[in-house]
Amino acid sequence: MSGLDIGQPPARILITGAAGCVGQYTAEQLYRHSDAHLLLLLRDPSKLKAVPAADPRITLLVGDLRDLEPHAAAIASATRVIHTATAWGDPERALQVNVVAVKRLLALLDPDRLEQVIYFSTASILDRNLQLLPEAEAYGTEYIQTKAQCLQELELHPLAERIVAVFPTLVFGGRIVPGDPHPISYLTAGVKEGISWLWLAKWLRTDASFHFIHAADIATVCAHLATTPHLPNPEPGQGAVRRLVLGQAPITVNQAVASLVRWRRGWLPTVGVDLQGWLIEGLIKLLRIEVNAWDRFSIRQRHFVHHPVSPPERFGLTSLAPSLEAVLEAAGVPHRGRLPG
Repeated sequence: MSGLDIGQPPARILITGAAGCVGQYTAEQLYRHSDAHLLLLLRDPSKLKAVPAADPRITLLVGDLRDLEPHAAAIASATRVIHTATAWGDPERALQVNVVAVKRLLALLDPDRLEQVIYFSTASILDRNLQLLPEAEAYGTEYIQTKAQCLQELELHPLAERIVAVFPTLVFGGRIVPGDPHPISYLTAGVKEGISWLWLAKWLRTDASFHFIHAADIATVCAHLATTPHLPNPEPGQGAVRRLVLGQAPITVNQAVASLVRWRRGWLPTVGVDLQGWLIEGLIKLLRIEVNAWDRFSIRQRHFVHHPVSPPERFGLTSLAPSLEAVLEAAGVPHRGRLPG
C-alpha cells in the first residue's frame, strides 16, 4: 500500500464507529499496512478486538457521536477522517447521528490540517448512474431519508472537495463460527436463516439483481484512499464530492440462490415458480407481512445495480471475496450439515 509523502509526519486518521464491522476491518487494515496514528471513536471499547487498543499508535475516543465536545482537540488534530458511524430505527436518533452530528464533526476539524474525509452512506439512495434517487426522500425509511439529506448538504459544504462519499452495497463480514475478532455483519448473520429456507427458495425464480461486497474489501479501498494523496474529484458527471459505490459485479437473485444450493451440495431444479408482482402481493397479504413504502418501491425496482462500481480491483488492489462463493468461504459456511450455533 502506498504511503503519504516521504518526510511528512505520520497521518492522524480518525475512524468513527470504530467498533463496528466495517470500522474494525478498516482500523486493522490501516494498523497493519500504514504508519498512521489511529484515533478510534467508539462507544464500547470492550468490543474492539481486531487491533490492540493499548498500542501507542492507537488512541481511543470513547463517547457518543452526538456528544463530540470532549474529543474536540483530538478531532481537530486529524489529517484524515473515515466516518463509518451511523444510526437507524429511531427517527430522531437517525436525524441526530446521520445529519446533525456529521455537521458538528466537520465543524470540529481543522481545515488547515485536514486532507480528506471518507464519508459512509448507502448505495440504496443512488440510481444506476450514481445520482440521488427521488424515491429515497419520498419513500425512504428514516435511515434512507437522513442519508439522502446528508449527501445533499455535503455537496454544498465548504469542505466538499475534500470529501469522498462511499456507498457500500450489501455488506458481508465476520464469520458464523467462533474465534473471529471482527464483528459479524447483519447480512452474514442472516446467512444461517437464509440457508434454512433454501428448500423453498430453490423452487422460486425472480427477475432481480444486486451488488455485494465484503467488509475486508471495503477496508482495502478506504485504507488505499486514506494513505494516498487526495485529488480533486476525477469522476465524470459528479459534483465536488466524489461518489464511489463499493461493490462487486452484479449478480441475480437466481444466481445467488443457485450458488448457495451448490455450496451446500444440494440439487437445483431446472424449473421454478416465477415470482411476478401479483404473486408477491398475494404472498404479502396471505402471510400478513408488514411492508412500508420503501419496501414496496424496492419490490418494484428489483434491480439495484450501479455503474461504475468500485471493488478493490478498480484501484489496482485485490479483493478478498470477489464472488459469492468466496464470501461463503470467508464466513465459514460449511458445505453440508447444520450450521454452527
